[in-house]
Amino acid sequence: MTAGRFITLEGGEGAGKTTQSALLADALIALGMQVIRTREPGGAPGAELLRGILLDGSIDWVPRAETLLHFAARAEHLANTILPALRAGKWVVCDRFHDSTLAYQGYGQGAERDLITLLIDRSEVAPDLTIVLDLGEPVASQRIRRRGGGSDRYERLDAAFHARVRQGFREIAAAEPKRCVLVDASANIADVHTAIMTAVRTRLLD
Repeated sequence: MTAGRFITLEGGEGAGKTTQSALLADALIALGMQVIRTREPGGAPGAELLRGILLDGSIDWVPRAETLLHFAARAEHLANTILPALRAGKWVVCDRFHDSTLAYQGYGQGAERDLITLLIDRSEVAPDLTIVLDLGEPVASQRIRRRGGGSDRYERLDAAFHARVRQGFREIAAAEPKRCVLVDASANIADVHTAIMTAVRTRLLD
């Protein structure tokens, strides 16, 4: 049992998860909540080390190995950041969680979905609410190009991969409507934030 609330933001590249997680955290703080904002892979020292290994593209991991690395990073993240915050009564806003592993490694790369689902089921905590930011091509590619900087290995993968990932997220959201809310991420930042806050108020605050 946890005292706080756990919200995850999911979606493909360019969907605006980082921007929206920051806006959500600020809005919750304004409502008087204690909030921790974090991300995956990462969010704890050991997990951040694994993030660098996973995103730099120097190794072409087989899908099962890559899946297990994500879960190893998640175990560190849960033990050192997420669970202590929830037990202290804080709200946790996380940019990606286990749905990204299922969408990216399972749907996108063909890793065994049964294995991923089993590991998810064994997790110590599940999100109270997951916002799935849905964005298709070519808007996603345009946003990635506009933000500049070096792209990570997932951003560099082909359009077919990203289409599979998007479909994975949509199927996850459809399969778990009590936890997931699908939000059109092609709208402007303010409208997306409004949709997210409506979901938070309806699901967690009312």
